[in-house]
Amino acid sequence: MTPTDIADDGAELLPIATGARTRAALRTLIRPDRGRAILGLGVLVGATAVGLLVQPLLGRIVDIVADGRPADALTLPVVLLLVVAVVQGVTTTLGLTQVARLGETVLARLREQFIERALQLPADRLERAGAGDLTARVTGDVARVAEAVRSALPEMARSVLAIVLTLGAMALLDVRFLLAALLAVPVQALTARWYVTRAVTVYADQRVANGAQQQQLLETIGGAVTVRGHRLEEQHTEKSAARSRRAVELTMRSVHLVLGFYARLHIAEYIGLAAVLVTGFFLVRDGSVSIGTATAAALYFHSLFGPVNAALVLLDDAQSAAAGLARLVGVTDLQESAVRLPQQRNGSTSEAAVTVDAVSHAYGPGRTVLHEVSLTLRAGEHVALVGTSGAGKSTLARLVAGVQQPTGGTVSVAEGKTAPSVTAPSVVLVTQEVHVFTGTLAEDLRLARPDATDADLRTALATVHALEWAEALPDGLATVVGEGGHRLDPARAQQLALARLVLADPPVAVLDEATAEAGSAGARTLERSAEAALAGRTALVVAHRLTQAVAADRIVVLEAGRVVESGTHDELRTADGPYATLWHAWSGSRAAPHLCPPTSPPPPGTPTLRRKPSCPACPSAPG
Repeated sequence: MTPTDIADDGAELLPIATGARTRAALRTLIRPDRGRAILGLGVLVGATAVGLLVQPLLGRIVDIVADGRPADALTLPVVLLLVVAVVQGVTTTLGLTQVARLGETVLARLREQFIERALQLPADRLERAGAGDLTARVTGDVARVAEAVRSALPEMARSVLAIVLTLGAMALLDVRFLLAALLAVPVQALTARWYVTRAVTVYADQRVANGAQQQQLLETIGGAVTVRGHRLEEQHTEKSAARSRRAVELTMRSVHLVLGFYARLHIAEYIGLAAVLVTGFFLVRDGSVSIGTATAAALYFHSLFGPVNAALVLLDDAQSAAAGLARLVGVTDLQESAVRLPQQRNGSTSEAAVTVDAVSHAYGPGRTVLHEVSLTLRAGEHVALVGTSGAGKSTLARLVAGVQQPTGGTVSVAEGKTAPSVTAPSVVLVTQEVHVFTGTLAEDLRLARPDATDADLRTALATVHALEWAEALPDGLATVVGEGGHRLDPARAQQLALARLVLADPPVAVLDEATAEAGSAGARTLERSAEAALAGRTALVVAHRLTQAVAADRIVVLEAGRVVESGTHDELRTADGPYATLWHAWSGSRAAPHLCPPTSPPPPGTPTLRRKPSCPACPSAPG
């Protein structure tokens, strides 16, 4: 693996595999389909060998004409030429089909590994790399490799076989023809070396530049409102233009490289053909070979123009694809320690369902957000995390869920009840940012449990109080949702996510402000949905509203990345600590200006005001 690159904006790009590691990964990808590879190669060898009969047959026709033989002597060579054409066409088609299937299978396997590993990457690692780097790999690099597999790979295989077998056929005619043809090889070899040494760097840099360009465009478009609000249009336009210029500059460098490559190839062709023709002239003059044999030798070399040039020209596609493949393998071949989920699951019968032991986490040098946090969640316990913004609540939630790996300490999750599927996760995270996948509502739900029946889906929706609106959709569970489909408002999208949680049925659930998207009108409904989804399982809830904390079995208060308080709502509220401060601030902000209850009933139409807990004349209820 090459050292991690740093982009112009300081992003820590995902790694790129070395050439040796890329070749090793490619061999591993092909290994399951060795039989198909051998079959395809064997059929192509046969097709190429049959095709080599064309030149001797044409030479035979030249000899018949030169010797003045009867016209019927041409019948057999002509018929054989037709047979050769048919056989070569059929066998070439079969061979290329096998090679193409092999390539598509390997490409599909690579895509699966890439997606699997990318989804396992810690969120902070992806954040350091930036969305543009990963997007460029999953789009541009995959497309370039796919193009090479579908066109360059079959053509390269056929060209190499044609070159090797044709040179062998020239040696059978007369070894001096082969020696003459080989005069072109030094020029071709130097051309290939000249090209390859420059192309690897150019195409690798071009991929990085394209990734940086996409990153800038994503940031500019995604933050368009902020950019306009701060009048930063000119600065962002210049940044986008600068990265675009860099990408164009590298593209033009690759174009000039290819033009120089073609020019050198034409020189090699001229040298080789001239040498073969001169050799043929002297051999025919000396009576060593016939005119037909010399003609066949010249035709053999001429037939090499296509395969040799194709093989060398395909180096362009091969280098470009190799650069893309190295970037894909760089992600799929990341060290297991970098993507392993931090949970250490065990079969302990202890009451502890989750144990966080001296966990620290930093998003980079000087950016530590958690400091040796220790926390234990008992089986079936609901724990609420509260604290001010930036206290580290979401980071701790992600570490417990396994989305990120701690930079220090351990997170252990004990084996719980048997899940509906052997592949079901032990912990499921539901965040404020919910994605509704494109497809039917039933398909979206089954992402959590593919074998769920329609009855299971309805039960899960009913559990989170979403069945009524789900069945009221135009086509019920068959309604297409997501992009281009029926739009779900944030509250319903969150209920959909909670229904997925019910279907997955993990022993431990983590909710990171999962009810924050609901407006005040739907807040209580969404909180009821969350309570129902968490019933019977261990839960860690990042509380957006302190009403969620009140309902929890225990409240843990984070401050500057450290646990500063832990206890029930009543215990912490009376302790006059950080939680009490948060509670009074939150409940007070939700109350109107304080007026003590009147001694007599208010006039009709007078609004009823909340009581302020701090008023000694009022009960201490928060309202």
